Amino acid sequence: MTTHLDKPELTASKPVVTPTDQLVSTQHKVRINGETIHYTVTCGTVVLKEDSEADGKREADKPRATMFFIAYTRDGVKDASQRPLTFSFNGGPGSSSVWLHLGLLGPKRVALDDEGNAPPPPYRLVDNAYSVLDRTDLVFIDPVGTGYSRMLDGEKTKEFHSYQRDLDSVGEFIRLYTTRNQRWASPKFIAGESYGTTRAAGLSSLLQEKYGMNLNGLMLFSTALDFSTFRFMNGHDLAHVLFLPTYAATAWYHKRLDKRLQAKPLRAVLDEVEAFAEGDYNAALFLGDKLPAAQRDTITTKLAQYTGLSREYIASTNLRIQIHRFCKELCRSEHRTVGRLDSRFKGIDRDAAGENFEFDPAHTNLDGAYAACINHYLRHDLKFESDSPYTMISKLYMSWDFGSKDQHLNVAESLRKAICSNPHMKVYVASGYFDLATPHFASDYVLNHMALDKSLAGNISTHYYEAGHMMYVHIPSLKAQAKHLREFLKGAS
Repeated sequence: MTTHLDKPELTASKPVVTPTDQLVSTQHKVRINGETIHYTVTCGTVVLKEDSEADGKREADKPRATMFFIAYTRDGVKDASQRPLTFSFNGGPGSSSVWLHLGLLGPKRVALDDEGNAPPPPYRLVDNAYSVLDRTDLVFIDPVGTGYSRMLDGEKTKEFHSYQRDLDSVGEFIRLYTTRNQRWASPKFIAGESYGTTRAAGLSSLLQEKYGMNLNGLMLFSTALDFSTFRFMNGHDLAHVLFLPTYAATAWYHKRLDKRLQAKPLRAVLDEVEAFAEGDYNAALFLGDKLPAAQRDTITTKLAQYTGLSREYIASTNLRIQIHRFCKELCRSEHRTVGRLDSRFKGIDRDAAGENFEFDPAHTNLDGAYAACINHYLRHDLKFESDSPYTMISKLYMSWDFGSKDQHLNVAESLRKAICSNPHMKVYVASGYFDLATPHFASDYVLNHMALDKSLAGNISTHYYEAGHMMYVHIPSLKAQAKHLREFLKGAS
C-alpha cells in the first residue's frame, strides 16, 4: 500500500523562453534654430548574442544580454544613409545615457535655471532648442547594468563589467544597429562623457580593427583618458599639479582669492596658476624632502594665494592638497562644502569637521530631476512600458575591472592609433573649469602627451566652459557648446 507521501512528485519543466527584441516607435516634432524638425523615436531592448563555452560545450550565437537604447531619426530625409549618425553614452562606469540625452544632445532637456539649479519638484522636460538633431540622428545607448539593459537569466552579470567586455558589447550593439538600419554609408560619430570618453576612445580602435568601421569623429565631454592623472596616491604627485588650476577656479568662483586675483577674469587667473603649476610647483614636488625650507615657504604662500586655503592648512598637507580635502576645507568656515562634479555648488554636512563631504551637492542637485523626467518621458511620451527600475546610475565602478592590475588604465594610445589609422577622424574635447572629477588641466596634459604627429594635431579641437562636469546644465555654456558642436559636425561630416 502506498500513500500520497510515497508517490513520486511530478514536476513540470520550466519552458525555455527565447528572448526577443522589444521595440516601440513614436512620432514627434521640435523647434531647433527656428526650424521645425519632425522626427521618429525608436526605443527598446535588443538581444545581444555571442559565442559561449560552458562545461566543454561551445554554443554559437547564444543570447547573453538585452541592451536598451533610444534612437532619434529625422523624418522626411530622402536618403537616411547619407545623414550623420551619432551614438552617445555616459560614464560611471555604471551610468545610463540620461545625462547627455536630456541635458545636451536630445530634443528634450530637463528644465533648470540658468546656473543649473534644479527647481522644487515636480520636475519637467522642455523642448531643447540647442539639440543637434537638426544635424545628426542620435542613438543613446545604456550599457549592460544601466537603464533597462540587463544580463539574461543564468548569465554572470560581472562578465560585462570590465573595460574590454564593455567595449565588446557596446561595439557589437553599434555594429548591429548600423547594419539593421542600413547606416554603414552614414558619417558616424561617437559622443561620450566621463568614463564614456574612455569607452569612446577604446571603441574608436575596436570598431576599426574588428569591423572595419571608421568614424568621422568623437565628441568627448569631461575626458578620462589616463586614470593616473586624477589618482591621489603617496609618491605620485601628478594629480596635485593637474588639479591646482581647478582649485583656483573654484576659489575664484566663491570669492576666496585675494583682491588682485579676484579682480581678474577667470581665464587670466588660470593662465597665471597653470604657469605656476607646471613650473615652480611641479619642480618643488619633484624635489620631495630635498626641497629647501625657503623654497617650501614660497610655494606654501603661492598655494594659499591660488587656492584660498590658509598657509597653515597647506603646510600641514605637505604641499599636497587632496581633492576631497579641498572640497571640505574651502568653505568650512561657512559650514559648507563644494561639489566634486561641479564645484560651483555648495552642500551642508552634519558638521564642519572631517576631511570628506557627506554627499556631492552637484550630483544631488540634478539626480532627482533627471530621474523623474526620464521615467515619466519613457512611459508617457515614448510609450515604452516596463515595471523594472530604470537604473540611472549604479555603483558598478566599485567592482569594475579596469584592465591591468599593475597600472592605471590609459586609452590615449588607443585614440592616437585610431587617428593615425584613420587621419580623417576629428575629435572635439570639452572641459568645464569647475569640474573636480576630470579637471581641464589633466585633459590638456594627456592630449599634450599623446605623441600625435604634428600633421594630425589639427584633428583635435579643445573647448572650455565656465561650468562643471555636466557643463551643459549651465545655460550660457549650453548655448556655446551647441554652436561648437554644430561647427564640429559640419566640418567632420
